Amino acid sequence: MKILLFLIGILLLIGIEIARVYFIMPFPGSQVDDTIGIAYFLQTYIWIFRIIGIALIAHPAYHYVKGSNSSLKWTVIAVLLFWLVVVYAFNFRFLADKMFYQPETIVFKKADDNKVFKNKLVIGVSLKGLSKAYPIEIIGYHHQVRDTIGGETVMVTYCTVCRTGRIYSPVVDGQPENFRLVGMDHFNAMFEDSRTKSWWRQVNGEAIAGSSKGKVLTEIPSEQMTLGVWLLMHPDSFILQPDSAFKEQYSGLDKYDEGKMEGRLESHDTLSWKDKSWVVGISSKTASRAYDWNDLKKQHVINDVFEGKPIAMVLEEDSASFHVWNRIVGEDTLHFQFDEKTKMMLDEKTNSIWDLSGRLQDETKKRVRLNPVQAYQEYWHSWQTFHPQTEKFVSQ
Repeated sequence: MKILLFLIGILLLIGIEIARVYFIMPFPGSQVDDTIGIAYFLQTYIWIFRIIGIALIAHPAYHYVKGSNSSLKWTVIAVLLFWLVVVYAFNFRFLADKMFYQPETIVFKKADDNKVFKNKLVIGVSLKGLSKAYPIEIIGYHHQVRDTIGGETVMVTYCTVCRTGRIYSPVVDGQPENFRLVGMDHFNAMFEDSRTKSWWRQVNGEAIAGSSKGKVLTEIPSEQMTLGVWLLMHPDSFILQPDSAFKEQYSGLDKYDEGKMEGRLESHDTLSWKDKSWVVGISSKTASRAYDWNDLKKQHVINDVFEGKPIAMVLEEDSASFHVWNRIVGEDTLHFQFDEKTKMMLDEKTNSIWDLSGRLQDETKKRVRLNPVQAYQEYWHSWQTFHPQTEKFVSQ
């Protein structure tokens, strides 16, 4: 009976530590099924399971360690030591916030003093008259960076496994909230708030477990492009600088922007509509559509109508920066063609010329520019997972 109790208890103690982390980290076989409910249950009641397990092994372990059977004694000690190793590994090594730390210093510089190369991808945001750029190489490691823009607190997030950049207002029920990286859901970064301990998806700001389940963080419009293109559009922008304490970690993502990383989680499939293919996605409350990155590279400009809204998707000459514009200007619905000679967009109806950043090339109308439409570059596996009814855009 003592052996049975010890075996049940030790298997419970080891199994619960592994399972709690396995379901929310990208281990083989994990992240495929809908197991967040199980993972959150284990996380919530982990100490109850630990107490039960310890209660089961306490007396048998004491009996065998104090007993005269030397081989059994050392076997039990070895098993207990293994359990302690598992506890350490799955509480201090494999947890997300023990692998990816928040920056120690947050420093911004204008273009003249900036140390970030202009070919690096950034997530850019303009808010209350201020513009800031957050290099993906930096936020991709940290997963989130807290900042203030024009007096408003923002939470800048990025998940390299999904290739998703999002900026949120970290306010829940009217209260500012702090978040920590807790793991992943279907390969997407997941955060835990400090008050209710609910779990929130990075890709859409939705709480998927806990008392806040169903609530959604307010997203702040953002754009992804190279820093060079961002500065052409926002020359007075501030740029987040690398934290010297994480130089080695940032260097691990040095090839990420160009899609030259190796490994199953952050690599890039250059074919179309594969799990690791790149797409540009747009969505509304009722629909979503994905555009093949390879199509965009071939055409430079894609005209489409999404949910009744005429849009133009544009790729810059650096083949890395993209924009999505509303094609309605005044009473005109424009239809663009890419001009190889001028590297600009020509409207067939008005014969107007627009640069790829959405600005009308007319000296008398310098302030006229196209209105942006929120869009995201993302891995195809991520976009279709979180937009299961998405359409695929097919070029005519």
